[in-house]
Amino acid sequence: MGPAEIGALIPVVALCIPIVAIWTKHRQKIAEMQIKATAELSAEKAAQYAQHTRELEERVRVLERIVTDKGFDTAAQIEALRRDASSLEDRRL
Repeated sequence: MGPAEIGALIPVVALCIPIVAIWTKHRQKIAEMQIKATAELSAEKAAQYAQHTRELEERVRVLERIVTDKGFDTAAQIEALRRDASSLEDRRL
């Protein structure tokens, strides 16, 4: 490789440096956007999980009340739970 060929490569290398810098910055922005989207999705799933957990805890409390309180009519309470469960399912749809 002679001096003329090396001299021709210098401008090419000089032009490649900003292109690589722009490409690197673009890739960094894409990675940040992916991280943000993943964080938002995780937060949304955590909220859904918390809501589901609260609903299950409430159902367990009602069942505990039915089992421990002898004065209630058990069959009526079970039917009320079934109605509540079907109304929850209807709201989810």
